[in-house]
Amino acid sequence: MNGAGCRALKIGCGLGDDAEELARRGFEVTAFDVSKTAVEWCKKRFPESTVEYVVADLLKPPADWARAFDFVQESYTLQVLPADVREGAIKKIARFVAPGGSLLIVARGREAGDPPGTMPWPITREELGGFVRAGLEELSFEDFVDDETPPVRRLPAVYHRS
Repeated sequence: MNGAGCRALKIGCGLGDDAEELARRGFEVTAFDVSKTAVEWCKKRFPESTVEYVVADLLKPPADWARAFDFVQESYTLQVLPADVREGAIKKIARFVAPGGSLLIVARGREAGDPPGTMPWPITREELGGFVRAGLEELSFEDFVDDETPPVRRLPAVYHRS
């Protein structure tokens, strides 16, 4: 994927590896985390980085991020949020995607009737449907069990805003 001339947003930047990969692919990257410590680590790990690392709250994002990014990546952030906050978070994430832009979600998964488990709480297909309800089109969805020990069910999905 060539990101030249495109803006990307990495939600929950952690230690910065995904954000740095997006920058390597040519994107102009903004990466954020609610943890000030995580953002500081990113800046220390990648002192010459072109990524803009920011402390921000997914549930209260900057207003100028609305429909501002050509590519948005969220991996394993939604599943650490309590179920009663997820729908609102999904709406916030969907709003980041610019017209013509895409969103990549990667989450641990479970069936709707399964117990929610412990944090990180696996997400259901129905919960991910919130991106469609928020105005995005689902381009792809996978549901598979990986080969970790113990095995983990993964739900990667790609969404698009027309």
